[in-house]
Amino acid sequence: MHMFRMRFKREIVAEFLPPVRMGKRQKVIILCDGMPSIPRKQPLAGFLAAKGYWVFYPRYRGAWESGGAFLERSPRLDILDVIDGLRTEIRELAFGQKFRVRADEIFVIGGSFGGAAAILASLDERVKKVIANCPVVDWGILGGEQKKETSNPSYAAYIRAAFGRGYRLSDKNWKKLSSGTFYNPMHHVDAFNASKIMMFHAQDDPYVPYRTVEKFAKRTGAALKLFRRGGHLSTDLIVRKYWPQIRKFFQS
Repeated sequence: MHMFRMRFKREIVAEFLPPVRMGKRQKVIILCDGMPSIPRKQPLAGFLAAKGYWVFYPRYRGAWESGGAFLERSPRLDILDVIDGLRTEIRELAFGQKFRVRADEIFVIGGSFGGAAAILASLDERVKKVIANCPVVDWGILGGEQKKETSNPSYAAYIRAAFGRGYRLSDKNWKKLSSGTFYNPMHHVDAFNASKIMMFHAQDDPYVPYRTVEKFAKRTGAALKLFRRGGHLSTDLIVRKYWPQIRKFFQS
């Protein structure tokens, strides 16, 4: 499987695949990565392209191949910039091949850190449905995640040491998350359309407390499939295993 590459807004690098079979209505899925993570959703992109979807797999600004500084802007805006870029002809970077995407329906799938991006993207009227796997829904009560992942008192310093230039992350930008207003789904809890959101989570997730997601689901009315075990669930695993349910949700 060979994935094409392009840039949105001159900064956001995205891998993409056209659908294996083009239907009457062109459907787009945008995949949102967790953080920190290594970009490895290419097999999932191939699975979804085989189901008839255009698939775009962007890197947030300031992460991996993309330009800019990480968390200088909300990653939600990066996803919206990708959606904006679908309006015009897109050009892959290697050989200049051109593609035209009609984007009749747009869906967003994200896990963990990227689950927040997916949920927040649902506020845009162009996004029909989103899947959020083990999503961070409230940064204000997530201090335990850092403590479990590293003994470094500065999480941003840990990211810089462990991932090098994979994330261009400053202490200042990381601290934006603790404000409770920046890139935080719970801050917008009364604005969501519950029919657009489906979440998956495990009660034994060691990083994102399931009760925060359960509370978010109750406040918004969004669908939540809760598992007793599974840890910090793989988005690839969830999408493949529950694809019939997800496809039905997308079609509803």
